[in-house]
Amino acid sequence: MPRLSFLGSGNMASAIVAGVLNQKVAAVADLACLGGNDPTGAALSSRTGIRLAKDVIDLCVTADAVVVAFKPQNLAEADPRLAEATRGKLVISILAGKKLSSLAQAFPHARALVRAMPNTPGAIGAGITGWCSLAPLSEADRTIVLSVLGALGIVHEFPEDMLNSVTALGGSGPGFVFEFAAALREAGVAAGFTRELAAEFATEVLLGSAKLLKQTGEDADVLRDRVTSPKGTTYAGLQAMASANFRDTIRTTVLAARERSAELSKDT
Repeated sequence: MPRLSFLGSGNMASAIVAGVLNQKVAAVADLACLGGNDPTGAALSSRTGIRLAKDVIDLCVTADAVVVAFKPQNLAEADPRLAEATRGKLVISILAGKKLSSLAQAFPHARALVRAMPNTPGAIGAGITGWCSLAPLSEADRTIVLSVLGALGIVHEFPEDMLNSVTALGGSGPGFVFEFAAALREAGVAAGFTRELAAEFATEVLLGSAKLLKQTGEDADVLRDRVTSPKGTTYAGLQAMASANFRDTIRTTVLAARERSAELSKDT
């Protein structure tokens, strides 16, 4: 089992720790964490039993791999001792927008560097993560990467120039889905539901539809057509969506997120 250290102890780090322990990727005794100037590190240690490190040297000394999970904007001000502390380590970064070239400057002596973009459903093991590496990984390091990121859900490898698209669809996508859920809820209220019942219906419709889509493996267009009778209620609603250019709106939404990700990635 790999020895893993988490530099940053917020929501995504906590999700990975929980997944790693639940799936027995690593033992409690082989995990360590270090938070910033906040109680997250102590809270994660108390909640899971993993070791709370004293500083970056103590955090990295016994680690096979270091998961970098603090706020991306803090990379420039990170402890300068990290460069030496991560010498010979596998470094896995989940810092949004931080390119491999920037990671190579911050962790110049790492044996391997990985950039990953998880999403918030990973907190319950239902995420999807895209990742890339600075150089081809050894089989041992690839196994660690897939195990650690797999603790969040499905994992796919991409060339780095696709990471902005991964961010837009995978990382930001849940936000768009939650907005659609809120829109369904409000539509339900307009149709006469109480807010609570409208929220329940919207959630269950999304959940059930997503499960059906995944479990059947059918194309979304095919499943849509199966619930659509000629001139029926679904047809009427779909016509309204088409008139509002719904698909164009979603396309514009995702591409706007990708463009913003590209802007944030410049010179980082």
